[in-house]
Amino acid sequence: MSAHTRENLIALYTIVRREVMRILRIWGQTLVPPAITMTLYFLIFGSLIGRRIGEMGGFDYMDFIVPGLVMMSVIQNSYGNISSSFFGAKFGRHVEELLVAPLPDIVILGGYVAGAVLRGLMVGAIVLAIAMLFTRVSIPHPFVTLTTVLLGATIFSLAGFVNAVYAKKFDDIAIVPTFILTPLTYLGGVFYSVSLLPDWAEQVSYLNPILYMVNAFRYGLLGVSDVPLATAYAVMLAFVAGLGWLGLRLLQRGVGLRS
Repeated sequence: MSAHTRENLIALYTIVRREVMRILRIWGQTLVPPAITMTLYFLIFGSLIGRRIGEMGGFDYMDFIVPGLVMMSVIQNSYGNISSSFFGAKFGRHVEELLVAPLPDIVILGGYVAGAVLRGLMVGAIVLAIAMLFTRVSIPHPFVTLTTVLLGATIFSLAGFVNAVYAKKFDDIAIVPTFILTPLTYLGGVFYSVSLLPDWAEQVSYLNPILYMVNAFRYGLLGVSDVPLATAYAVMLAFVAGLGWLGLRLLQRGVGLRS
């Protein structure tokens, strides 16, 4: 291993470690609220409403919504972590230390994305543990489960990075989650199967990228999906590639960073 490669790995580790320590230092803000929110979802939608709904997709309603709620928590926390963290670095002007350092842009981007993905995975694991209090959770397809959650967390970490780059004030990092991310999540098949929708609504739902992530994850936990697994992976990989390229371009051009 060359000295240059070793230096880049040390820099990557340092950024990731700082992000993880930030998450753990304020665990009351980063890990506890999602756990409480998802517990309420399980109680209200799973236990109370679920008893009246009965089955969906051949499964008890509580079992059916578990994959969607886990993926929803992963998506929201991956996005929120990097958007707030990187914008905080811009606001505090200590991101300039990274920009002047002899680091490849991919190391900077990779460090922040890895930190956000780790928070998403931590919250996802907590939510899955909570789900076990309400229903029996099995993982018949562990490879699909793991790769889907990693791809989903990476996609929204990259999207959160793009949001943070363009944001000029703290209000700007709340606009996308409120008006775009939340509606897409609720309309992404978390609480229902899109096969129950009218034809036109079902076709529109296929334009929602979150639908593919939720259903691929549902296949990993339950073995059923509203979309072909290959299509879901193709969509997720395309978003990773596209958003990754955009994030690197923004760093290279210094958009919102060197002005």
